[in-house]
Amino acid sequence: MRKLTFFSLLVVLFLAACNKEAGAAQPEETKEIETAVEEQIETKENVTADEKEENEQAYTETFPLTGEPTSENADHRALSVMVNNHPKARPQSGLSQADLVYEVLAEGQITRFLALFHSEIPDTIGPVRSARPYYFEIADGFHALYTYHGASVAINQKVARSGVDFLDGAMYDNNGWLFKRSSDRAAPHNSYLLTEGVEQAVANKGYEAEGAPEALPFSREGLYDGTPVQDVQVTYGSRTNVSFTYDKEKEQFLRSSDGEPSIDRLNGEWIAADNVMIIETDHRIIDGAGRRAIDLTSGGNGFLLQKGKMKEVEWKNVNGRLLPYKDGSPLAFIPGKTWVNIIPGNAAVESE
Repeated sequence: MRKLTFFSLLVVLFLAACNKEAGAAQPEETKEIETAVEEQIETKENVTADEKEENEQAYTETFPLTGEPTSENADHRALSVMVNNHPKARPQSGLSQADLVYEVLAEGQITRFLALFHSEIPDTIGPVRSARPYYFEIADGFHALYTYHGASVAINQKVARSGVDFLDGAMYDNNGWLFKRSSDRAAPHNSYLLTEGVEQAVANKGYEAEGAPEALPFSREGLYDGTPVQDVQVTYGSRTNVSFTYDKEKEQFLRSSDGEPSIDRLNGEWIAADNVMIIETDHRIIDGAGRRAIDLTSGGNGFLLQKGKMKEVEWKNVNGRLLPYKDGSPLAFIPGKTWVNIIPGNAAVESE
């Protein structure tokens, strides 16, 4: 393992030597079989290519938070949800279908998620947890509906004054159509959002239902420079260790928490990301309960993980969205899902 800081990065290059074995001569009968199989494969590939082209022609829109084409109507608002990450709240439901997830410290050394859903909306999301100002600042950058469950009087007032459209689960607690409490977990780790009820709740509040978020920058070209990595660990403290392990077949990073795979309770999927961005910023404790103020505007240093590689980047706040840059030039995400870890300066980032 090697420790990476935002002041220096030890670059380790891994060189792999490939050995080729000479092919032995095959009997004539075997060669004929191989030729027939190759022809079948070629025919199948041609059909697949034709079908792919036909499907691509049917695409009329692109999902703005994944960069992936779709034939569906993408002109609707993003839904953002505060998701609990306490060990008693795991495994969570719905995270594998989020387009974009921000992981940030709440109190103590345990992180909390702001998950943004747009291209896919699972039936159930949660457990849902309480609000913090820096989370709804992120949600506002995507004009997303901000959904949470409870908060202090002061923070609820900040949410109301911010102008962000919100749904507070404390107002709908266990009502059966928007929020429900599960019986297999104890509060505050058992409140779930029922997304079927969101449309009605939005209408009741008089919020806009349409209006896709501004698209993130995506590209499939020229993104694969960097240092090869197999495993990257982010340690927030003694109670939270996050790791991303590269799966070559899926070409995605698989997330784990405290040594355990992050599995979506809804579908059993191991949560994966095409892009992982780790950014450092200032964190300050502001009260006796350990609540924090987190700087999301000044920019700073970070890392970007894509296609099994890791590179040093800078981050900037552009119209409320935290985006990667290199030497002052904007970088693009690979189309797909993105996970963003926001860390304090004393957090450790290690790669293997």
